[in-house]
Amino acid sequence: MQRSVPYHAVLGALMVLVLSGISLFVGVSDLSVRDVLAGGDEAMIFMVSRIPRTLAIILTGSSLAIAGLLFQMLARNRFVEPSTAGTVESAGLGLLVTILFFPASSVFVKMLIASGFAIAGTLLFLRILKSVPRSSPLLVPLVGLMLGGIIGSVATFFAYRFDLLQLLGTWTNGEFSGVLKSRYELLWLTAVLAGVAYLAADRFTILGLGEDVSVTLGLNFAQVRNLGLVIVSVISAVIVVTVGAIPFLGLVVPNIASRMVGDNLRASVPWAAALGASILLVCDMIGRVIRYPYEVPIGTVFGVVGSALFLYLLLGKRSHAA
Repeated sequence: MQRSVPYHAVLGALMVLVLSGISLFVGVSDLSVRDVLAGGDEAMIFMVSRIPRTLAIILTGSSLAIAGLLFQMLARNRFVEPSTAGTVESAGLGLLVTILFFPASSVFVKMLIASGFAIAGTLLFLRILKSVPRSSPLLVPLVGLMLGGIIGSVATFFAYRFDLLQLLGTWTNGEFSGVLKSRYELLWLTAVLAGVAYLAADRFTILGLGEDVSVTLGLNFAQVRNLGLVIVSVISAVIVVTVGAIPFLGLVVPNIASRMVGDNLRASVPWAAALGASILLVCDMIGRVIRYPYEVPIGTVFGVVGSALFLYLLLGKRSHAA
């Protein structure tokens, strides 16, 4: 299976490159290659808006998909992801706390506090998960949704009391229309964390076999679990702080990747990254042209597309080697 990784990586990279090239020339301003090469306002729009936006979408889609893969390994359940287990809601609550108590703090400080809340929320979910019988896998996402609902309700209550509901809404519905040069660079941190996840992919694959089996095979279970916890939580927090939450991407894409290449994480990561970036690029282009010249937030578009894909995964014929 590992021999197929270069093939998957090359095919996935080509897919992302083609979609990125198309994405760069879709938008309100009518740009062409000749206009960009000629300089002037068109070149400035291309450099300041189009390239940062496309890079932000690629980084968000690929890192969210990898975070979803890791989270499913940590929870040992295919029906959960950070946005259905309280991680994203915890990051949003942390961001709200930052706005209330440290309004003048930098984006980096906001990200750190949001990451701390996301780690605490994920730890709480994993702790609750120990009480859920493994024979009832469908209870796991229900527990996650209830926990996320409780945390989200607390955030909404405080946002209502302090007149921050509109601000909270921007974090819960991801969109890239505000992404410009010097306003998205924090997302490169997610690329670093995704690289760490790939390097430790074999350990996470063993982790997915359960604590008893992992320890028997010589894995330091607590250390690897904590590493996965930090990767998932920080990726979620950085994306919420920068572009807002994009639900279900980390649920749908890992399941598609697993159906294509199996449960070996080292083989799944390249496909998941490429699929996550590609699907998000397509959804962003749909959102930009469906009500042209206005934009539909990518979180809304992916909500529709992701729901259709998830129903297909649930109801479609299972044809992969798990």
